Amino acid sequence: MKSKISYGTKEIEFNVEFRNRKTISISVEPPKNITVVAPLDTNEEEIRESVKLKGTWIIQKLFEFRNIESKRVNREFVNGESFMYLGRNYSLQIHVDETLQNNSSVKLFRGKFHVYVKEKDDELIKDTMEAWYREKTEEQVKKRIKYYQKYFNKQPTAIKIKEQKKRWASCTFNNELLFNWRCVMAKSTALDYIVVHEMCHMYYKNHSQEFWDLVSSVIADYEVRKEWLRDYGIRMDL
Repeated sequence: MKSKISYGTKEIEFNVEFRNRKTISISVEPPKNITVVAPLDTNEEEIRESVKLKGTWIIQKLFEFRNIESKRVNREFVNGESFMYLGRNYSLQIHVDETLQNNSSVKLFRGKFHVYVKEKDDELIKDTMEAWYREKTEEQVKKRIKYYQKYFNKQPTAIKIKEQKKRWASCTFNNELLFNWRCVMAKSTALDYIVVHEMCHMYYKNHSQEFWDLVSSVIADYEVRKEWLRDYGIRMDL
């Protein structure tokens, strides 16, 4: 259900979802998606009042997203362009070898991404790099899940690397953990936050206080790591 309210000189438009829960929650996601999740018996006036109470916070989040969007990097697949891996930037070096068939590859050494392709084609280079990022994300995520498993008595039923435009990761109803293939671009502490965040969702499928208490019990400085993703996440792409 869509709705909207006036807040000062601004108009806040939001989606409403009704679920079997006890409290109202409000989330704001880029670029300007506002979602209100409310108990099944909540009336429209209660929802509108809840949005008004958080109006300042909502407007601030929308402003932050617009500011972040202005920092988006448009990369080109040319020698010298920089790409992220575990929080560091590495320059691109393209090697064209017409004798290659379908085995384009990427190697990271001496501070550079070396991409080997049969022709200078942007889409081919991009696909080759994405395949490399997918492989490395799976490798690093599984490694970190294994490390943090000692804090949990539940285990993921599956670990998958996916295309996720709006999320770094997610946890399904049956505890499959799905990770955005771009995750390995984040620095190691931020990657650990993503991993622990989703492992905690095996217990709580929401962002309740109990959920955040569990996250905090594993990584006490999770807010700092979360802030890094908010600041630099826009740069984590091809």
